[in-house]
Amino acid sequence: MNVSRIALAGGVAASTVLLLAGTASAHVSVQPQGEAAKGGYATVNFKVPNERDNASTVKLEVNFPTDHPLASVSPQPVAGWKIEVTKSKLAEPLDVHGKKINEAVSKVTWTADGSGIAPGFFQQFPLSVGQLPEDADQLVFKALQTYSNKEVVRWIEEPTEGGEEPESPAPVLALTAPAADAHGAAAAADDKSGEAATAKETTASSDDTASSTSDSTARVLGIVGIVIGVAGVAFGVLAGRRRAA
Repeated sequence: MNVSRIALAGGVAASTVLLLAGTASAHVSVQPQGEAAKGGYATVNFKVPNERDNASTVKLEVNFPTDHPLASVSPQPVAGWKIEVTKSKLAEPLDVHGKKINEAVSKVTWTADGSGIAPGFFQQFPLSVGQLPEDADQLVFKALQTYSNKEVVRWIEEPTEGGEEPESPAPVLALTAPAADAHGAAAAADDKSGEAATAKETTASSDDTASSTSDSTARVLGIVGIVIGVAGVAFGVLAGRRRAA
């Protein structure tokens, strides 16, 4: 009897731990499609799960980092959602491809144009962003999730130094090492193409030379054959005359 009670209590405790773990991990997050390389551009998805059983998610606000502003932000249309992009002036202009940028996107807001994200479902919101900073390992985006019952969940807590996940963590985009120089790769490809073209020309020249040599040899052999044939005819005529005599 005691053993059964202990087993039952253990099962309930384990179920509670799993339930709490699932609830804690279900938060707004951001992941790149492929990699988000420093100094480059990337497409990222903000994943928004619905954590409530009696309400739908009807609004998402994503605030962009001010310490590393992004000059280029382009949202992908999402069916059933309105998108608003908010820009703000920068304290210091950004130098992007030789151009001075005085403003950058500070917030993107998605508002449901229908029922929103129902309980038990999630939605992804894609964005094309750049130019990613070269002097940072990650970007922190603070997000606000609004439900149909007017509840607002603030996913704004930044990661701690100890590595422990806060109660309401902000979406964090990890940046990878810079990609290889595309111009250098193109130059290498051009060099290889040039080498291949040179080799092809050399082969063609060799083929032409061999063909010319073959033609000359054939002509010489033809002339020699004609001379031998004429000599044979003359020899035959002389031999016939001698027999007749």
